[in-house]
Amino acid sequence: MSDLTDRSARALARLIRRRDVSAVEVVEAHLARIERLNPLLNAIVTLDADGALRQAQAIDAEPARVGGPLLGVPLTLKDCHETAGMRTTSGHPPLADYVPDHDGTVAQRLRAAGAILLGKTNVSQLLADSQSNNPVFGRSNNPWNLERTPGGSSGGAAAAIAARMTPLDIGSDIGGSIRMPAHCCGIVGIKPTERRVSNYGHIPDLPGEPRGARYMNAIGPMARDIDDLALALAIIQGPDGEDLDVVPTPTDSLPNLERVSLSDVEFAFATSFPGLPVSADIRAAIEGVAGAIAATDARIEETLPEIDFAEQIEVRATLRRYVRIFTEPPAEALPADAYFHALDRRDAFVRAWQAFLADRVLICPVMMTTAFPHCERDTPVTVDGVEQPYVFLADYCRPFNLTGHPVVTIPVGLDRDGLPIGIQIVGPLWSDARLLAIARELTEIIDPVGMPVPLSS
Repeated sequence: MSDLTDRSARALARLIRRRDVSAVEVVEAHLARIERLNPLLNAIVTLDADGALRQAQAIDAEPARVGGPLLGVPLTLKDCHETAGMRTTSGHPPLADYVPDHDGTVAQRLRAAGAILLGKTNVSQLLADSQSNNPVFGRSNNPWNLERTPGGSSGGAAAAIAARMTPLDIGSDIGGSIRMPAHCCGIVGIKPTERRVSNYGHIPDLPGEPRGARYMNAIGPMARDIDDLALALAIIQGPDGEDLDVVPTPTDSLPNLERVSLSDVEFAFATSFPGLPVSADIRAAIEGVAGAIAATDARIEETLPEIDFAEQIEVRATLRRYVRIFTEPPAEALPADAYFHALDRRDAFVRAWQAFLADRVLICPVMMTTAFPHCERDTPVTVDGVEQPYVFLADYCRPFNLTGHPVVTIPVGLDRDGLPIGIQIVGPLWSDARLLAIARELTEIIDPVGMPVPLSS
C-alpha cells in the first residue's frame, strides 16, 4: 500500500491486526519517508531503524502474543521521555550520551500497547523555548516552510507528524509546548488536565536530581487525527505508582469518543486576550470558526472572564522559577513566602476559570502569529509589520498551564503565506474526553488544511 504513511495510528493497527498489511511493511514505509524528508527537517534526532524492524518482524510472527490497541504501529517520542536502551537528551549537552536503563511511564505504556518506537524527536534545550533548537542536535524546520520554526518545545514531534514520518508522538506542555507546535505545523494535540498523565521519566527533571516539575506540566499526545489523540491519551493516562501526584482517571468515554451535537454546546470565543497582539489572519480565522459554529445553531458569544490576564502571566512566571530550581539554580535562594503567595493566587485563577468554563468551552488563539522565521531566542517577532516581544509568543497558552485546564488544538485554516492557523479549545477541568469529542465535531465543519505544500510530492 503506497499510502501507509497517510494512515492514522488506529487505521494502521487495524490493518496489521487483520493481516491486510505486515508490521514490517508499515515500518519500512515510514523509514523510507524519514530517509527522504528528515534531512530537510531535522525533526527525528535519534533513529533505531534496525530495532524497529526487529520488533515488526516479531509482531508479524506472533501478533496475538503482542496484541494491544497500537499493534505494530511505528511512532516517535519527544526527546524528553526516558526510553530504555535509547538515548534521551532533552537537547541538553550534559545528557548528550544519556541512555536510560528504564522506560518512563509514557514509553512503557506505549510499548505495552504494541507500539514500535522508531526514535526520538527534537526539542528546545530542556524544553525551555518556543522554537526547537538546541546545542546537541541543532534546529528543526517547519515542513510548511523550511525557513520557519515548527514551534517548541515539541517542534520535532509536530514537524515529523505533519510530514507523515510518524502518525503519533507524545509531547509535553508547561507553557504551550504541545499547542504552539501543533498550531505551527497544522496538526492536532491535547494538553490534558494537569495530573492526568504521569511525569515519571520526563526530563527536565534531571536523572538523579530531586523532582522539580510538580505542577503546570502536562504530557499529552500529538497526531493528525482526533481519535488518535483519544486512543493515545487512554493508553498513557492514570496512576503508575511513581508519580504520586497523578489521580485516578475519571470515568469518561476515552478512547471511544461519544458523538456530541454542537447545538448542545455553549461556546465562548475571543480573538485576542487583553494586552496581547494577534495577527489579522488569526483574528479572521477565529471569527470564521465562530461563524461556522453559529451556523449549526450552537450558542456562541464573544466573551472572557473578568480577570487580570497580566497577573496570570506574572503568577505563572513566579511559579516557573520554582519548577526550574533544580535544572537552572537561581543566583540566590527563592523565598518561601513568595512561593506560597503565588500558589494562593494560582488557586484564585483556577476558581475563576473553572466558574467561567463550568457550562461552556472557549475558543481562542494559540499564538500571536503563525510559524515565524528562525531567529535567536528573545529576538522581537514581527506581527503584521509590527515588532512584538518574543516573550509574548506563549502568553495565549500560559494561563491554562497555570490553572491546569485541558486544551485541544486543531488547525482551522491557512494564513496569507500558506502557513497553518490553529485554535485552542479550552474546557473545564477533567472534561478531556468531551473536549476531544467537541474538537472532532469542529473538524467536520472546518475545511482541513491538508498536506504541507513543500512535502506534497
